[in-house]
Amino acid sequence: MSPIPFCSLLLFLSLFFSLSLSQPPRRALIDCGAAVGSVIDGQEWSPDGDYIAVGAPKNVSFPGMDPRLSTARTFPVVGNNFKKFCYVVPVFRGGKYMVRTTYFYGGVNGNPTPPVFDQIVDGTLWSAVNTTQDYLAQIPTYYEGMFLAADKAMRVCLGANDHTDSDPFISALEILLVGDSLYNSTDFNNYSLRLYARHSFGYNGPPIRYPDDQFDRYWEQFGVHSPAEPNLNNVSVSGFWNLPPQKLFQTHLGMNRPEPLELLWPPSPLPNATYHIALYFADDRDTFSGRVFNISLNGLVYYPNLNVTPSGLAVFTNEWLLSGVTNITLNPAPGSSVGPLINAGEIFEVLPLGGKTHTRDVIALERLKGSFKNPPLDWSGDPCLPPQYPWTGVVCSGGSRIRVIALNLTRMGLSGTISPGIANLTALSGIWLGNNNLSGDIPDLSSLKRLETLHLEDNLLGGEISPSLGSIESLNELFLQNNNLTGKIPDNLVGKPGINLRTSGNPFLSQP
Repeated sequence: MSPIPFCSLLLFLSLFFSLSLSQPPRRALIDCGAAVGSVIDGQEWSPDGDYIAVGAPKNVSFPGMDPRLSTARTFPVVGNNFKKFCYVVPVFRGGKYMVRTTYFYGGVNGNPTPPVFDQIVDGTLWSAVNTTQDYLAQIPTYYEGMFLAADKAMRVCLGANDHTDSDPFISALEILLVGDSLYNSTDFNNYSLRLYARHSFGYNGPPIRYPDDQFDRYWEQFGVHSPAEPNLNNVSVSGFWNLPPQKLFQTHLGMNRPEPLELLWPPSPLPNATYHIALYFADDRDTFSGRVFNISLNGLVYYPNLNVTPSGLAVFTNEWLLSGVTNITLNPAPGSSVGPLINAGEIFEVLPLGGKTHTRDVIALERLKGSFKNPPLDWSGDPCLPPQYPWTGVVCSGGSRIRVIALNLTRMGLSGTISPGIANLTALSGIWLGNNNLSGDIPDLSSLKRLETLHLEDNLLGGEISPSLGSIESLNELFLQNNNLTGKIPDNLVGKPGINLRTSGNPFLSQP
């Protein structure tokens, strides 16, 4: 075999390393508002400047503070109700990600109490953010969810709603790629999971997390500590589809005598919704053939005749309608000599995805955004979704196929040019770009067969008027006055029946 030439080898290595460096990270740990990176608990945290271009970094001062909470980024609420501001994080398309947001107010926007606002992932309204109780207790608030990456970037956004009285803020953002097996009973093409509670039963220490949990999930303490530490060397974590940490099986809540075990869990009432529940069990007695008991949820049998052995097992349901206080009862089977036990549990709200704006429209708007020198600050994330958070000036259709049907950016102080990509917004019926500082030529819009109204007046547009505008049968209003257009007005526009045509104020344009 002939040797590889040295220059070819260098080229191959250069391409290899450039491709490797261009791959999205498996985890993004973002310290919001920070100017420089840091290493915290052995993990590298990045400043957030590479992920967002809007908002103001702020310092937070509080005694004994976690370093991740010493900075925050805030977003202006004045004039921005139902406008979203988004972190854009590279991801693997089709990957399943844990997304966690952390908030510690610390008076960062000057109000005595923290604001209430919304958080959004791509086109899905994830949840409201309300940190008031935790702030009074001087502890941070975190939210966690599981989402499928539908694109090469995931967009995590904050938005002011009707209850927001001061600037939204965020302290930290984590996006971690998780194993394919995790929570695989959920159809992530149509749903996401919003964490409601995750507990290690009988445990009384700080949250179990990385490195005990390879995906850095937080398992919080719940209940009185077990009277004895079980010895569960036989538990194979790899045998659990959710890959829980081994440490969960060092404690439990249980009954030595064959009596029912009742848990009010999760500890706070549940909103009326559909839930995914996972419960984890492992016996601590190697010489015992197993514990057998029934699991009931609010009086309904959840799982009958569960036989728990030292090797451990998990039971789950992916759709269970719950509301209010939840009672989990473990009833020993007839003839049992020992009572039931439980090691850990997770409960998620099953959250329908909000959908996605038509891909062609998204690409066209991104190109238009790139041609503007100063696009609106909230032009990030999905242009149309959630429905209450469209981009400024973007009007969208309803239904299952979301299209952009109008653009109204009048008097927005825009400069730059109008991207030819605007012609790919084929559902447009109206374009209003008047009273700005846009320059360059008017792009070919003949593909916009539904266009009825085109306002480009009071700009700096030049070049000739294309006859293609006259070929748009639906066009009945065309305002081009006060620009720098040249040449002759096309005959098919001058003679177009019923059109409201205005072209005055173009000194180099021949008027009819």
